[in-house]
Amino acid sequence: MRLVFAGTPEVAVPALDTLLASDRHEVAAVVTRPDAPAGRGRRLAASPVAERAREAGVEILRPRRPRDPDFLDRLRAIAPDCCPVVAYGALLPKSALDIPRHGWVNLHFSLLPAWRGAAPVQHALLAGDEITGATTFQIEEGLDSGPVFGLLTEEIRPRDTSGDVLTRLALAGAGLLAATMDGIADGTLRATPQPAEGVTAAPKITAEDARVDWAAPALRVDRVVRACTPAPGAWTLFRGERLKLREVRPAPERTELAPGELAVGRQEVHVGTGSHAVTLEWVQPQGKKPMRAADWARGVRVAAGERVGDTPSPRADAE
Repeated sequence: MRLVFAGTPEVAVPALDTLLASDRHEVAAVVTRPDAPAGRGRRLAASPVAERAREAGVEILRPRRPRDPDFLDRLRAIAPDCCPVVAYGALLPKSALDIPRHGWVNLHFSLLPAWRGAAPVQHALLAGDEITGATTFQIEEGLDSGPVFGLLTEEIRPRDTSGDVLTRLALAGAGLLAATMDGIADGTLRATPQPAEGVTAAPKITAEDARVDWAAPALRVDRVVRACTPAPGAWTLFRGERLKLREVRPAPERTELAPGELAVGRQEVHVGTGSHAVTLEWVQPQGKKPMRAADWARGVRVAAGERVGDTPSPRADAE
């Protein structure tokens, strides 16, 4: 089939690579989000999908909105049979959905109808799910509600971050999307409606969602940190500045601390929660690179009784 691939972030690149390598399909163009500020300098940068398409010599379409007339005219001129999608990042209007004869087929990183929305893996980790997966489905005007072509399952391991799970799903899902394209081309694959039961929502995780509540149980703190790693990054406040948390682990049960209270040992940093303490493994101070929590604590000279979170610490009051 003649394909136009739509995607934007790094997680979409394995699927694009798989389709580019297919001897059954032609990727005639890619659709991606416009160049956006990135890095400390906030310079405009092309998306990972755009970079990969440029390397492959494939036409790149960067509409500000998928309903823009110029984009729709170009898509009609390319005349794709189908448009596979992975994390494109914009809602598609009916005027675009109607152009390819086999429609637009999305690779979504959940077992639909669970976790419909922009952040399915993050919400699966927040909920403590043990199994997740990926689904290919026909895009319609509803949010991730279209009929399903195929799915695969993936175990969520005890120390997985959302980045870990997404990396595995991106690789496995690339094969699922290619197989879905093959089945549509052969006429052997038919989409089936999603069940009405089991629908859950997975809206975008905001920076405020990623703020750690130290009064919550340790299990919840751990889930928030893992779900928000690498993006948007779990965080807390220390002396009035943001401190990103890259990894926490359960502390020894004998460690008794108030929520947010810090206890610094020779090689470890413990923080109290609403249940039992956790150990900070990696942190990232504002404007700096990630570092071992013990190195950070020695550098800032954490005082006895100092806390992270909303509660002002004695050291902060004294400065």
